Amino acid sequence: MSIVISKEKCVGCNKCIGVCPGNLIYKNSDNKAFIKYPKECWGCTACLKECKFEAIKYYLGADIGGKGGYLYTKDENDYLHWHIVDKNGERQVITIDKNESNKY
Repeated sequence: MSIVISKEKCVGCNKCIGVCPGNLIYKNSDNKAFIKYPKECWGCTACLKECKFEAIKYYLGADIGGKGGYLYTKDENDYLHWHIVDKNGERQVITIDKNESNKY
């Protein structure tokens, strides 16, 4: 499992760099984020949740989507939409109310 960061979509806010617990995300000379060693990604999805520009895709392992499956998030005020795309292109969306997600 690993992430891929789109150079085209990245705006250089560097929020993903600040939340990566493994310090695996860097910035290039254009201030765009990139992951130097994708295989070292822990799969925590912290960067994915932080990115407001859909620049980061998280590729799913065989046990949860198979080769070619990925997910990304869309932030919409109080809601976080998890877009899941399987290896055949079929899509699902899971919407989380951020105000209700951490109530125990």
